[in-house]
Order: sequence, then C-alpha cells, then structure tokens
Amino acid sequence: MTNEKNIQAAMENIFNNTCGSFENCTESSIQAFLQQCEENGIDSQFCMSWVEQHKSEIPNWQSVSKVSLEWMNEHTSTGSPISFSE
Repeated sequence: MTNEKNIQAAMENIFNNTCGSFENCTESSIQAFLQQCEENGIDSQFCMSWVEQHKSEIPNWQSVSKVSLEWMNEHTSTGSPISFSE
C-alpha cells in the first residue's frame, strides 16, 4: 500500500508541474503529463484513470480526453485497438 501511495504522490506531483490544476489542463499539458509519467515509470493508463475521475473539473474534457487517448495509442502497446475489417 505504501508503494501505491508513493506512486500516487509522484503522479500528482507530475500533474502539478505539467498541468498546474484540473482547470488548466489542456491538450498540450495532458501530453506533457503523460510523457513525464512514462519517463518516471508510472503507467499512463493508471494516470489517465486518475485524471478521468476529475473530468468534470477539466474545461474542454472531450478534446483533452481525445488527445490523451491518441497519445496512449501511440506510446503504449496496450493502447492499440484491434480492428477488424469486413
């Protein structure tokens, strides 16, 4: 549990440094946040799950969410969707 709290604290610190606040979270700052998380070995899906819990506080959430999903698709192996063509 302590390790999880340390990861949470590190992630929140990165968020504060890149976005500042949920109200200031933008398309570019969410990408910086995800990049910093990745560089610090924190799972980007864990980070976005946390950010998503606060989506009501983020202006333009739809756009921020779309950009973050695109970032994860480009940078994580699990983010890539499997598509089937008919």
